[in-house]
Amino acid sequence: MTHTSTRRRLLGAFGLASTAALAGCVDGFGGDIGGATGGPDTTGPPSREGPLYQPWDHETVREAVVDGGPGKDGIPSVDDPKFAPGGESELDDDEVVFGYAGAEDVKAYTQRVLVHHEVANDTLDGTPVAVTYCPLTGTAMGFERGETTFGVSGRLVNNNLVMYDRATDSRWPQMLATAVDGPLAGDQLREFRLVWTTWGRWREAHPDTAVLTEDTGYAKRYGSDPYGNYNPTSGYYRGGGPLFASLDGGWAETLDQPKRVVIGARTAEGAVAFDKPALREARLLDSPGDGDGDGGVLAAYDPAVDSAWVYRRGDGGVTLGDEATGFVVDGETYRAGDLPLERVHAFDAMWHAWGGFYPETAYVA
Repeated sequence: MTHTSTRRRLLGAFGLASTAALAGCVDGFGGDIGGATGGPDTTGPPSREGPLYQPWDHETVREAVVDGGPGKDGIPSVDDPKFAPGGESELDDDEVVFGYAGAEDVKAYTQRVLVHHEVANDTLDGTPVAVTYCPLTGTAMGFERGETTFGVSGRLVNNNLVMYDRATDSRWPQMLATAVDGPLAGDQLREFRLVWTTWGRWREAHPDTAVLTEDTGYAKRYGSDPYGNYNPTSGYYRGGGPLFASLDGGWAETLDQPKRVVIGARTAEGAVAFDKPALREARLLDSPGDGDGDGGVLAAYDPAVDSAWVYRRGDGGVTLGDEATGFVVDGETYRAGDLPLERVHAFDAMWHAWGGFYPETAYVA
């Protein structure tokens, strides 16, 4: 049995391989949205300033794209997400959520919903965004979308979700945040941080949070994950190899723990992966860089949400305070998310996926 048919069988069993009839009209932002629900939107998503490290040329990535099973929009995006006050939620404390805490909005996007949709087009702090999740790589990432929306192409590369924007039909591997095919090939998306955590931790840290509801316009078995469970870990998430080959044709098959979680970060100079279990224990991990224009980065663990924040090292040192007081910089104490250093965008990922996209990554444990 091929990997494609395996994924199609898993998703089809839970109604993910076709768009459900209960979907309503898609509400656009700033005009009609292209694709199946409206006329073409000629404005693509905004591009980032400053390049991200990209070790692969676009042609190589395009040639590695495979059929993931469901066709284009066979996994339907959520284009009109509904939220409820966190205090009204009946989620278990150990359920996985992807949290955003901004100037105005504080929201939790539930894995139980996004595993069935992979993309939620929303607005945060007045900015149109796409909240995206790929179950095969364990990555939750946020992007600015401008006047268009993102959908699920049905294709994968390096086991990772390939999105498309409905303005230009350009194709964007989620982890690369870069268009590799279509009119916008070479453009890179503006990213924002989503915190991979549990509902109990997020609710305690942000009691004013709203939470994504199951009122999506689709009939889905939201309590059932076709890939397994995170708490306790089972199925695909527990271990073994990925469903599809890695970008370099088999790199992940050589790994002892291909689904071990890392906190990955990339700058213009390169990429680094911090081993998450090691980071929990050490609380502070440092990647000194290569001394050739790359000053290195460090990761500070945040026990409140079981995540970490990554920063450029800067000129001053960072030392550990006690677990309650956090981290010390120039004699002042800061929480993990508030260090007075330049923050580098980072996110959780399975090691096979991170290493496949960034095979020369620095691994810090």
